[in-house]
Amino acid sequence: MKRSVPVESASASISASAFIDEKIKQLGDWRGKTLAKVRGIVHEADPEIVEERKWVKPTSPGTPVFSHGGIVCTGETHKNVVKMTFAKGAALKDPSGLFNSSLEGNVRRAIDIHEGDKIDEAALKDLIRAAVALNLKGKSKPKPRRKSPL
Repeated sequence: MKRSVPVESASASISASAFIDEKIKQLGDWRGKTLAKVRGIVHEADPEIVEERKWVKPTSPGTPVFSHGGIVCTGETHKNVVKMTFAKGAALKDPSGLFNSSLEGNVRRAIDIHEGDKIDEAALKDLIRAAVALNLKGKSKPKPRRKSPL
């Protein structure tokens, strides 16, 4: 029988922003610089973006996630790529053709950034803003109830 193992470490209790800072520092190579650049672009596109840390497991310290009204995208680092996965990417228009990974799915889309790739900052900001707009669509504030006549 499998037992769930609680993740109790110093890194488990740090804030999401501190976790991302530490991840960038620990990478110490082009992936860290790229994640830092992407993070900056995300916040420039939408200053209300919230950084989160999701999917922490005993085998993984977690994934950096950028949210506003729901998940906008993740910022994952792999051996040869920094991957930005957009939770609802399939529903977004991508006129600049930034999406180059996970294209076969019905929901997500991703951008794989390899060492030396130039990031189209304007197009990425547009994509981030579109993802936020999609998350917020239909999430308007509830209307105040009218008092019924007595």
